[in-house]
Amino acid sequence: MPVDQKTIDALREAIDEEYRSRATYRSVIDAFGPVRPFVNILEAETRHADALLSLFECFGVEPPQDKWAGKVRAPTTLVEACRAAVEGEIENAAMYDRLLNQISDPEARKVMQRLREASQERHLPAFRRCLQRETGAD
Repeated sequence: MPVDQKTIDALREAIDEEYRSRATYRSVIDAFGPVRPFVNILEAETRHADALLSLFECFGVEPPQDKWAGKVRAPTTLVEACRAAVEGEIENAAMYDRLLNQISDPEARKVMQRLREASQERHLPAFRRCLQRETGAD
């Protein structure tokens, strides 16, 4: 199915961000063990990347390679990891807001909207709870 260059560029940016998030959360698990919510959200990031990869396949476009795997260092503490994850999910939503304004393909818009919602409605609250739990804040 033909697709415009803006949509392809948006898909490339989105999958790169999903790869980065996945590598970041994996590095936290490697450093601190199978802590929640990183374990659960790592699985979700893999599903997000798979959803985007399906769009690349549908459009007949070669996706970019994962340049992040094994190259992201974990923060030195779990508190820092939770804090960075909160910031990352906020940035993720802003990225999807910007990208959604650039694409016209309805299927790509639907997938990106779903990924944005998962980030804001599930991942962000989970990482905020992580930060509260680790800092003892109310």
